[in-house]
Amino acid sequence: MRIFNTLTRRKEEFKPIEEGKVRMYVCGPTVYNLIHIGNARPMIFFDTVRRYFEYKNYEVNYVSNFTDVDDKIIKAANAEGVESSVISERYIEECKKDMEGMGIKPATKNPKATEEIDGMIRMIQTLIDKGFAYEVNGTVYYRVRKFVGYGKLSGKNLDDLRSGNRTLLVTGEEDKDDPMDFVLWKPKKEGEPFWPSPWGDGRPGWHIECSVMSQKYLGETIDIHGGGEDLVFPHHENEIAQSEAASGHPFAHYWMHNAFLNIDNRKMSKSLGNFFTVRDISKRYDLQVLRFFMLSAHYRSPLNFSDELMAAAKSGLERIVNCAVALRERAADAAPAASDELKAALDGYREKFEAAMDDDFNTADAISAVFELVKYANTCLAGGCGKDEAAAMLELLETLCGVLGVNTEVKNDSLDAEVEALIEERQAARKEKNWAKADEIRDKLTAMGIVLEDTREGVKWKRA
Repeated sequence: MRIFNTLTRRKEEFKPIEEGKVRMYVCGPTVYNLIHIGNARPMIFFDTVRRYFEYKNYEVNYVSNFTDVDDKIIKAANAEGVESSVISERYIEECKKDMEGMGIKPATKNPKATEEIDGMIRMIQTLIDKGFAYEVNGTVYYRVRKFVGYGKLSGKNLDDLRSGNRTLLVTGEEDKDDPMDFVLWKPKKEGEPFWPSPWGDGRPGWHIECSVMSQKYLGETIDIHGGGEDLVFPHHENEIAQSEAASGHPFAHYWMHNAFLNIDNRKMSKSLGNFFTVRDISKRYDLQVLRFFMLSAHYRSPLNFSDELMAAAKSGLERIVNCAVALRERAADAAPAASDELKAALDGYREKFEAAMDDDFNTADAISAVFELVKYANTCLAGGCGKDEAAAMLELLETLCGVLGVNTEVKNDSLDAEVEALIEERQAARKEKNWAKADEIRDKLTAMGIVLEDTREGVKWKRA
């Protein structure tokens, strides 16, 4: 298995720290509102990475945090006249609902920043003791130039950053040893949550939070650290500086970053009116479609979101689900069994899928392998394959889709009940030779995206 490592800027063979185990940390959302579809891309992709490692029989310790103390959370809380925790807890629960809809497995641990303050204070004190941090009037800063490796992840040079970014010179910057130094601890302000510390009441800076949570739940050195490419600098760069200065050990062996999501070829922005939450999308599409869409491109390629591309994803997903339904009906609880020819064909599709995933988690090519399997299965079904053969094809299809987090089961929901009732009404109309009413009901079902098939076993239906 080869992974593109942002740190070295090349693909490298994956070698775990501990044989058969993967320690993986992915930066989670700041919970001040409903998550948007830009948040969804790393959630879906890194969940798929975790699933593939588990498919390869690794034991995965997957940690993804919730940032539940932040300026945006405080602003939202003050606007409502409530405690910050009310806002963060509300949107943690809403985030979990969206994640469930997208088929994202619960992390091994979802730590909250506010529950790890003591660890942050200890790490900050360690950095002060080692000369990597200093306190000025209740604020603790990280001394960036003290850390020799600063910039190794992003490729940025401190002197270039200093000369090219005059916006850094804002109120309070005169207290720093260097304008590039960043905050580890900030003193309390009126209307903000705070915790006691050796430097006075206050709260942690953003970057220290992930360093501490990763170290606590995964150890000083981890296998993989992931997130969106917007986090490379300064967040992940600062995490490395803090963690490695404090521990004296490498922080993460592999750094993985997904590319941005654009909307109709433009950056997503509230000012452009193209900002969508996952909840917005769920009103128009099943969130499985959103997941399938997100995996249809390589994670390091920019992904463009549009109605046309979502419609294509919906159609593609339905091809897979309809194939699984047909295989399930043909298999009828039979045990999987395959001829040598079928076994060779199935092994070939599995190998194509694994080759794609082993090559830096190329989900786009992995999906292509699944479509090849679907085409083969449909041909076999049309040719009258047996129950045991259908069961063998279904077993592989479900396994590969499971790695992608794609559900091949047709959901039973309120729409199903409505469809069934309309079909019964149509059948009754046909018995009464009320063809006009029967046609009217069929047209209504067609408008709902339901296709009817009159078979010898009765009326069957599927989503168009």
